[in-house]
Parts: sequence; structure tokens; C-alpha cells
Amino acid sequence: MSKVICTDRDGNTHEVSSEELRFRPSVYGVIIKDGALLLSKQWDGYDFPGGGIEIGEEIKSALVREVKEETGMDVTVGEIVACENSFYKPLLDDSHNNGCLHSILIYYLCNVIGGELSIDHIADNEKKYISMPEWIPLENVDKVKFYNSIDSMQIIQQAQHVLNSI
Repeated sequence: MSKVICTDRDGNTHEVSSEELRFRPSVYGVIIKDGALLLSKQWDGYDFPGGGIEIGEEIKSALVREVKEETGMDVTVGEIVACENSFYKPLLDDSHNNGCLHSILIYYLCNVIGGELSIDHIADNEKKYISMPEWIPLENVDKVKFYNSIDSMQIIQQAQHVLNSI
């Protein structure tokens, strides 16, 4: 039985056995338009819009659903930007059983095809910490507090590289 270090949203670490982890594949949209990045506002920071892939759900369908829920925007899914690994301890509610997650995080470029900024579609348990999404100018994104355990700036740079090569 190996030990794994999980990080929570506040940067605290938690050592758990690998047997205590729950597996959670997830998918996120990197949406850049008119020099700005669309981010989901969470607590006092941000994350890329996205989340867990449900059992039996196609990856891209999950992404379209999650972006709609967290931002109100309708998107098409483009090129894959990155795939990352994360060991994370959510600090949410009883639905997460205070356990730790072994997440595979898949990031795709997305194009907005409709919708309006809104949080009308989010789940009730997410209403506790998600507020209106925001378009953040790319020149200001390095000042943003991200709530994830990956290098968000690297994801953004990779997305810009992919956009420039299309």
C-alpha cells in the first residue's frame, strides 16, 4: 500500500493511502476569445470551466455539459491541449465523503457558439461556491488565483500555442 499526497484548494497537503483514493476523470474547456479567457469563478478564485465525467458519458459531451452548467455558454470542442494528473482533496460537502481523488484532467480548446454568461444551470451543491463566470483579459490572467493543482499558466500557454498553429 503506497502513500499519496493530496492537495486541497487552500494548498494544504494530506497524506493518504492509495487505497483511499477515488478515481475521477474530468474534462475542462480552455476558451479564448477576443484576447480574453473564460473562467469559472469559484470561492475567491477561478478555474477552467469543467468537471467530472459521469459513468457512461462521452468525454466531449461531458465537456459541453460542464461548460454550459458553469458558464451558460454553448461550445464546440476543439483540439486537446493537455492531459494532467492530480491528487486532490475536495473541501466541499458530504457528497465527496471528505475523501481524496485521483483525477485525470483533460483540457480541450473550445469555441463559443452561443449562450449567455450565467450560472442558472449549475447543480445545487455547486451554488455554494460558484458565482458568475468572467472573461479575464489574457494580459491579466497571471494575476488570477486558480483553484486547481496543476500549472494553469502552462495550460494557457499550450492553448495559445495550439491556437497559433491552427
